[in-house]
Amino acid sequence: MGWAARFLTAVSFLAAGVIFAPDALRLGGSGDGAAAAAAARLVHLLAFATAWGAGFWVAFIGGTIMFRNLPRHQFGSLQGKMFPAYFTLISTCSAISVAAFAYLHPWKTAATIERYQLGFLLMALGCNLSNLLAITPMMVEMMMKRYKIEKDLGIGSEVGHSKNKEMAKRNPALAAMNRKFGIIHALSSLASLMSFGSLAMHSWYLSSKLDL
Repeated sequence: MGWAARFLTAVSFLAAGVIFAPDALRLGGSGDGAAAAAAARLVHLLAFATAWGAGFWVAFIGGTIMFRNLPRHQFGSLQGKMFPAYFTLISTCSAISVAAFAYLHPWKTAATIERYQLGFLLMALGCNLSNLLAITPMMVEMMMKRYKIEKDLGIGSEVGHSKNKEMAKRNPALAAMNRKFGIIHALSSLASLMSFGSLAMHSWYLSSKLDL
């Protein structure tokens, strides 16, 4: 199934939900303002859920499975291709969430908890943009340089446990590259963790608004 078919399928299910639960779009009352607010709530929820779900999958499921089953260089090369698309997706979703939430809760009239939530969403957006525009490109570049050194040493095809540390003890160039890569990788992980934590705080806020 191609991307167009998947998108049309998702839109069809969304349309079906509107048809079978039309009252959900009239929670704010009547009029154009109420319709716009309902649309903003829907857009915010979909964007947030996409960012949250993608972050959870990449951090705890997809990445772990690939690391345990792919040769290390193949795993890294795949991550290098996947991360720009991943951070573009969650940055876009975070930006949409910020815009929709700010529309629903203007700063001047927002309650304190709503201002905090907007801050969490902005933090997630900032962390994701930092990874997309600055950290990830540097990390991928360093990773490719390190892989070149490792290939010359005949390592990198192993699955899971790396022979890198053993070789680095005898190769100063590899040891130096490991230190540089470790720093930038730690920054990327920290930004991702802060983004995920911020979205987790917002999920608590959204759950407190549900009346099931």
